[in-house]
Amino acid sequence: MPNTKSTSASRSSKTTQRSHEQESALKELFVDQLKDILWAEKQLIKSLKKMSKAATAEELKSAFDTHLSETEMHVEHVNQVFESIGEKATAKKCEAMEGLLKEAEELIDETNTGTEVRDVALIAAAQKVEHYEIATYGTLKTLAGVLGFIDAQNLLDQILQEEKNTDRLLTEIAEGYVNEAASTETK
Repeated sequence: MPNTKSTSASRSSKTTQRSHEQESALKELFVDQLKDILWAEKQLIKSLKKMSKAATAEELKSAFDTHLSETEMHVEHVNQVFESIGEKATAKKCEAMEGLLKEAEELIDETNTGTEVRDVALIAAAQKVEHYEIATYGTLKTLAGVLGFIDAQNLLDQILQEEKNTDRLLTEIAEGYVNEAASTETK
């Protein structure tokens, strides 16, 4: 008859070891995604400046300028997340954000200066970025909770809420008048 205590202890040890390996792999994924979003936020700062200059409607310019200030804080908060989990803050090129920002630049180039059509294009591009950020920060917030990184989770939730608010504001601007005004413009 096998010794149930040693079998149980062995199983417990293997479970703990597996749990640490899984946590390590999950933490590695979490850190990798943090590196991605840090790069994305830094690039977005540059892009938001261009988008603000390209916007026609003052309310849209203001929304971009406000989000620029928030994005600068997001970089600081992501750096704090790294610090809170004992990792060095480093950025890694985010292919998704690079593509979204390239598309935004193309839309600026392809639309006429001073038109509401350009504003519609800018809002569309900005909302694609916001949706990417909402998805990323939502995932990071959840993973931080699973990993027990409560400070990180709180910081990530704060950023997530600001991203959602920006998305709502862009929708309000579009639906409030920009889309309608663009519908009356001719080529």
